Amino acid sequence: MYFQTNLECAGRASTTPARLPRRGSRTLAAALQILLVATLVVLLTASCANRPVDTSTSGTTREVTDDAGRRVRLPLKIDRIVSLAPNLTEIVYAVGAGDQLVGDTEYCDYPVEAKKVAKIGDTMHPSVERIIALKPQIVLVSTASQLEAFTKQLDQQQIAVYVTNPQSLDDVFRSIQTLGDLLGHHDGSASIVADLRRRAAAVEVATSTVKPIKVFYQVSGEPLYTIGRESYLTDLVRRAGGVSATADVSGAFPRYSDEAALAAKPEAIILATGGAMDTANATIASSLRNSPAVLNNRVYKINGDYLSRPGPRLIEGLEQMAGALHPEVASQFGKARVD
Repeated sequence: MYFQTNLECAGRASTTPARLPRRGSRTLAAALQILLVATLVVLLTASCANRPVDTSTSGTTREVTDDAGRRVRLPLKIDRIVSLAPNLTEIVYAVGAGDQLVGDTEYCDYPVEAKKVAKIGDTMHPSVERIIALKPQIVLVSTASQLEAFTKQLDQQQIAVYVTNPQSLDDVFRSIQTLGDLLGHHDGSASIVADLRRRAAAVEVATSTVKPIKVFYQVSGEPLYTIGRESYLTDLVRRAGGVSATADVSGAFPRYSDEAALAAKPEAIILATGGAMDTANATIASSLRNSPAVLNNRVYKINGDYLSRPGPRLIEGLEQMAGALHPEVASQFGKARVD
């Protein structure tokens, strides 16, 4: 899932290592696995470009640069794909390449067809043996943390590893288009991206007429994690007519102190919960319980699958967030919109 290497990485970066709660079993592990993935990518790729560039074509292969700044040689025609993240699996199906997917993770549950694909483990602990046995031509990952461990083995089998790292909604759109192009589905991905951009624009037009609301986005309550400057969700909050209370905090998913949360005084709180996350992150952090957001009953729970997976359904998260923050303009976008 997209978020679990981030909490571990953020914890290591802080002066006091974070101790994750033991409760919550698989649902909390699933939620944290989604979160913890992105920070490692941000730390390892902060200076890299966000879209690949074709650098050369030779015979039946081409060379591109992925979001980690790595030069990757790919076949001109890709027939066998393994995805190591739910958001990438969703993109593969959305652009029309689902029939080319031969392996994905235990957390890849959307669309329903993804559940039937051969499983290679989870995002952070994939089975290299299973991957090799599936004979993919490309392995799609959303974190660079696994690269050192298994890239050499995959290289020996001529299996390419391609890293994505979107840090804004526009980056997500570019990822969808890029993967569509790499997988041979340019027209399908172009059509999807055009529709997603139209829906995003409708939200921004509607929210441009209202006063922005100060928002605290809670990624995890105990310990408290939020979104920072490098998170695509900070951009999403802005587009939804909000201002993230932690927009200037470095990192993508930083650990946040109780004192800072108390001082933030957000007008609204967003909790990504439900979906694959089940009941994880469904409770407000104790340091936020006396905030204006709680006192004014402005705490909003949004399906974690829409927000924690930077893929085609992220637009659903944007529309739901904007509708929650600004219900007075919600009829102008999303499913409520009448063209």
